[in-house]
Amino acid sequence: MKLFRILLLILLPVIAQAQSVAITGKVLDSDTKAPIAGASVFLSSSSFGTSTGADGTFALNGLRAGQYILVVTAVGYESNTQTILLNTEPVKLDIGLSIKITQLKEVKITSISKSDKKTALKRFKEEFIGTDKNADDCKITNPEVLNFAFYENKRILDASTNEFLVIENNALGYRIKYMLKSFNSNLNTGDITYAGSQVFEEMPGSDSKKKKWYKKRDEAYFGSARHFYRALGKDSLADAGFKIYRLSRQFNTKRPPENVIDENIQKYRHYSMDSTFYWMGVKNSSHYTRQKLVGRGPIAVNSILQPTDKAGLLALTFQDHLYVVYTKKWETTFFRDVYRVPHDLNYATTIVSYTGDNHALLFDKNGSIVGDSPLYEGTWAQARLSTLLPVDYTPYGKQP
Repeated sequence: MKLFRILLLILLPVIAQAQSVAITGKVLDSDTKAPIAGASVFLSSSSFGTSTGADGTFALNGLRAGQYILVVTAVGYESNTQTILLNTEPVKLDIGLSIKITQLKEVKITSISKSDKKTALKRFKEEFIGTDKNADDCKITNPEVLNFAFYENKRILDASTNEFLVIENNALGYRIKYMLKSFNSNLNTGDITYAGSQVFEEMPGSDSKKKKWYKKRDEAYFGSARHFYRALGKDSLADAGFKIYRLSRQFNTKRPPENVIDENIQKYRHYSMDSTFYWMGVKNSSHYTRQKLVGRGPIAVNSILQPTDKAGLLALTFQDHLYVVYTKKWETTFFRDVYRVPHDLNYATTIVSYTGDNHALLFDKNGSIVGDSPLYEGTWAQARLSTLLPVDYTPYGKQP
C-alpha cells in the first residue's frame, strides 16, 4: 500500500466561544467604485457564505466572536483575503476588488503516458477527494475548470483553478465550493500538498437521508485530527479515546531512492521473478529504522501544551515525533512507515511531525491549526475531501 503523506496548506479560521455577531459590508470595483453583484463572500473552511446583492452588499450573521479568514471572489477580479477579528460588536466593511489581468490557462499534460486530461482527472480525484467509500459518493460537477500539468521527469502532477471547483459529497450531505490555488502530487515521494479555501453548503434531502448524513459526519469526526486537537485543548484526551507518545526514529539510509526501486521493478518484472520479488520487498520496506516509543508510557498533556500570548491559541511542542493512538477505531490499512508496538492492538494511529522552522504547532480550541501545518503519516494522512467537515462542525450524537 502506497503511503500518502499530506501537507495541508489551507487557510483556517480561529473561532472562540462568544455571543453571535455579524460581518456586513459592500463589495466594490476598486477603480470605478461600482458595486459588484454576485460576488462570493465566505469564511474559509466554514459553512458561512453568501453572495452580494445587486447593490454589492452582503451579510454573514450568527457568527461567534474570534478570528476568521474572510474570502471574497468574483469572476474577472482578483480574490480578496483578509483576517477579521470579531469581538462583541458587528463589523462593517467596504471591500474593493481589482480587475484580474490574466490569460486563460490551457490543459497541459507533458507526460506521454498521461497524455489526456481524463487520466490526470482520475488521479486528481483519487488523491484530492479520496478512495474510501465516501469518495464513491462524491462528484465534481464542473471538472472543466481544472488546469493540469504533469512533469514526467519529476513524476509530479500539478492542478489549480481560476474559479470554484464544486464537489457534491453525497456521503456527508455537503456541497463544497473549493477555490484551489495549488495541488501537487509527487509520485516519487508520495507527498501530496494543496492550498486553497472552501465553503460548505448543506445539501437538501429527506429526513431519512439527513439521518444517514449525520451518522456519517460523526464517523468522520470522531478520531479525526480536529477531534484530537479539541480534546487536547480541553485536556480530555483519555475520555475522548486518545493516547499520545513520543516516537524516536532515524532515516533508513540503506533504502534506495524511490525512482531507483521503481526502475528495477520494471526492469526485472518480465524475466526475473526472484529479482522482482526482491525489489518489491525493498519498495514495501520502511523509510525509517530504529523506531521506538520513548518513555514508560503516554505523555502527560501539561508537559507538551502551553498557552500563548494570543487569546484562544495554544502551542503544542514535542521532541522527535508525536505518536497518536485512537483506541475507539481499528486501522484497516497497512502503513509501511508507521511504527507498531510489538503485540499491540491495531488501533488507528498517526505520526505527527513538524514542518517549517518553528518547532511548535499552534491551534485554537476549535481544533484548527494556525500557521505551519504538521505532516501526518498513518490514519490522518488518509483524510481527503471525502471526509472533510466544516470548521464549525459539532457532532450530533455521543462518541462511540
